[in-house]
Amino acid sequence: MTRISAIAAAIAALAGLGAFYLMGSGSGGDDRFAQCREGQVAGGAQIGGPFTLVSETGETVTDAEVVDQPALIYFGYTFCPDVCPLDASRNAVAVEILEERGQIVKPVFISVDPERDTPEVLDDFTANLHPRMLGLTGSPEQVKAASQAYRTYFNKQEPTPGQEDFYLVDHSTFTYLTLPEYGFVEFFRRETTPEQMADRVGCFLDAM
Repeated sequence: MTRISAIAAAIAALAGLGAFYLMGSGSGGDDRFAQCREGQVAGGAQIGGPFTLVSETGETVTDAEVVDQPALIYFGYTFCPDVCPLDASRNAVAVEILEERGQIVKPVFISVDPERDTPEVLDDFTANLHPRMLGLTGSPEQVKAASQAYRTYFNKQEPTPGQEDFYLVDHSTFTYLTLPEYGFVEFFRRETTPEQMADRVGCFLDAM
């Protein structure tokens, strides 16, 4: 896939999220989290859903086990040269701010590069970012299913001949707030600061 087509796919994913927001514009007072959102949003059924992945400790886990408490979920990969470390670090800082306020949120990093991101690799990556960050990987089929559930996009670029282990993965960069019993409730873009994220997540937690 060319860079242009990859960008187009990412834009399509963003458009899908935008449509998701617009669909809820007539929901009236039924949304208990309305005051916390940047826009109106329909129920959580269209983004998020069941998945089965492998944790950084090698255990097979389901979405119910992962989202057993409020969670910030991000799809990326450990070999990412810039975007993923910055986004995951931002999420870790937001989680620290929330913890200082007495609100516990689980940071989750789901790899879209299962060929290189073994549980051991993810364990090292997440340990350097936050002691409670959970790294998840799995088979290509499991990762694809989780990505599709959250309407994310990723595409492995062709490696340089003779350097098959060195390649980039195009991917969307949203962070998803998911709550037990409610499922997906909000997403955050890259430009959201740790403080802004913590404030908005805290609003959702207060409204539960």
